[in-house]
Amino acid sequence: MPSTSIRKFDYDRNNRVLSVWFVASGKHYEFSDVPPEIFTAFKSAFAKGRYFNEHIRNHFRHRLVGPASFKD
Repeated sequence: MPSTSIRKFDYDRNNRVLSVWFVASGKHYEFSDVPPEIFTAFKSAFAKGRYFNEHIRNHFRHRLVGPASFKD
């Protein structure tokens, strides 16, 4: 199901970095040391925003990368 808060996400399995782009702000964050099973559960979650808030936000070190820089 499409998320109303998360525009796009991607995962670098080798470096365990989850990238998330947000709808409202257009900001892009990278979350470090995210285990593959967390990404898999996030990817399959019906409510991605809820899963993100409960299992990723405030659980992993993160950094602001910048505004969205991709084309739909």
